[in-house]
Amino acid sequence: AAVITAGLLLLYIPLCYEDFHFHVAHMYAHLGYPNAQHIVGQRYLQGTGVEKNEHMAMHWFRQAAGQGHPHSSFNLAVGALRNMTVALEEGEVEKLLSVAAAHGLREAQQLLENILKSRNLP
Repeated sequence: AAVITAGLLLLYIPLCYEDFHFHVAHMYAHLGYPNAQHIVGQRYLQGTGVEKNEHMAMHWFRQAAGQGHPHSSFNLAVGALRNMTVALEEGEVEKLLSVAAAHGLREAQQLLENILKSRNLP
């Protein structure tokens, strides 16, 4: 029985790789690993290995961003600007973009500069 189970698992992995990868990442995301939380958010956002769900994507980006994950911080900020998530607190978008920019994400730096410029216009 154990040999059959192992054989089925070995067949499942290559045949259903995206699904398998999602479930493994999801398990680690629930354990609090920010990289896994980001991966799960990306999977939900793109609908890869799981049904597309922007609400769940933003949930997982928020979890990872709360631990300082730069790409999730950027994705959560962009999601807020596109009304894909519940409204963030005043200044939170800028904070999220600052975290991402501090880790070298050029897109975050450019977006942050544009937001700050637009606020200073008369």
